[in-house]
Amino acid sequence: AVSDAARSNKAIQIVGNNNKAFYGNKTETLPSLSVNQHCGILDYEPAELFITARAGTPLKDIEAELAKHNQMLPFEPPHYGENDTIGGTIACGLSGPRRPYAGAARDCILGAHIVNGDGDYLQFGGQVMKNVAGYDVSRSMCGALGTLGIIMQVSLRVLPRAKQENTIKIILASAEEMIRVLQTAYLSSLPITASYAENNHVYLRIAGSAQTAKTVFKKYSLEEQDRSEEFWLSIKNHQHDFFNSHQNLWRINVPNNTAALNLKGETANEWNGGLRWLKSEQSAEEIQQAVKQAHGHAVLFKTKKETIDRLPPVSDEIKKLHLKLKQAFDPKSILNPGRMYSWC
Repeated sequence: AVSDAARSNKAIQIVGNNNKAFYGNKTETLPSLSVNQHCGILDYEPAELFITARAGTPLKDIEAELAKHNQMLPFEPPHYGENDTIGGTIACGLSGPRRPYAGAARDCILGAHIVNGDGDYLQFGGQVMKNVAGYDVSRSMCGALGTLGIIMQVSLRVLPRAKQENTIKIILASAEEMIRVLQTAYLSSLPITASYAENNHVYLRIAGSAQTAKTVFKKYSLEEQDRSEEFWLSIKNHQHDFFNSHQNLWRINVPNNTAALNLKGETANEWNGGLRWLKSEQSAEEIQQAVKQAHGHAVLFKTKKETIDRLPPVSDEIKKLHLKLKQAFDPKSILNPGRMYSWC
């Protein structure tokens, strides 16, 4: 199918189950090429801490198989539908609450098989770290939104699940104090596995007993959080009340020692303050400028409006690198053109 499209110079849209169609730019109506039937776990070695699966494999099937051996995907990927695929998860490169403590989706990729824009079947990396040599091309597929190649299968690093996790809630007086507590938690030796802050309340998920956290944060008013697992699932999958809004939702990454950003709208914080969610109708130019001054970047994550270039603007030097990669993998620009940027 890709070879035919390349010969006729006709662009195609790569899809799994299309649960993440909201992410990235809206592309023009193109013929779709679905990979959701290309599924199945090919190899799983619990002792070697890796799993290999075809791109169309439902994420829930992979997580269920790992759970049988008390293991997990370290980056705790979000689910946006019943049948999210592992290929779409890697193509979007999105990570959940555990990301700052166990690594991002990109950090977990050991190898990948792809089909490039010429219809060539290419293999990169391996299944375990000791087999990986040369340029780490497989990780460039993570977050590329299918613009560099169609992911056919991927090998991922896995980790053991914590034996026990507890969540504590810290009640604070101001947004500034909320940021300070997140930074204190980050610098502490606590085995934190997730953090979330909203409305002057900080939630910390801690591996093992929560008693150690209570001693570190003893000057604050603490509560143990009931139904901890359901709470973090709602954060990970963006089903928490904060994310139920018709306003534009921005995903902002900044250094976690950044003070509260002076932006209009409601905010929530994850990743020790390094990930900020913003619900706002403020102009994209004002938001991008404020985030740039904080040495971060902002993505228009969800919107009802028809806009282009929802990803952060890049410098001329970075733009040249993007275009060189696109030329190397997809010289005729037939794979998801415009999905990342209007010019790529």
